[in-house]
Amino acid sequence: MPRKILWLQIVIAASIVVASMVCSFSVLASDIKIGIVNTVKLLRESAPAISAQKKIEAEFLPRDEQIKKMAASVEALQKKLEQESDTLDETGRREMERKLATISREYQRAQQQMQEDFSLRQNDERGLIVEYINKAIDNIAEAENYDLIFHLQDTVFRSERIDITEQVMKALEDK
Repeated sequence: MPRKILWLQIVIAASIVVASMVCSFSVLASDIKIGIVNTVKLLRESAPAISAQKKIEAEFLPRDEQIKKMAASVEALQKKLEQESDTLDETGRREMERKLATISREYQRAQQQMQEDFSLRQNDERGLIVEYINKAIDNIAEAENYDLIFHLQDTVFRSERIDITEQVMKALEDK
């Protein structure tokens, strides 16, 4: 929650700075070059993001298949227990229930561990993509003499003239 508040304060402060620059220095406004980048779109739709997502999915596919097999065995054992519970003696029923509980715990642990590993892997890749994005933005800013570039996702209005998201997207195609 504090990060969101800090982020909101930064966005508001930057907006105030931009607004005051526009109002106070309207004569100089033609000399100031501002750009806006939709980082969320870049993290979702850029070539490195799509490539990373496919790579992670392929990396975790074998584990996902293993977990699906575990789920099927839990389900099969549950069904077998339900069907045979009337014919089994007390000891046999308890043994089957213990086996079902053990397999269920293993399944849940494996599923949770895979989800944690998947999240960590996504975060690692996202960090690399953010580095690529920042480098591409820096290169564009330097090449085209931008004075200020904002990372904004939820603006009420932004002119296509200052939105450089597509330029950054094209610069990332090589990565």
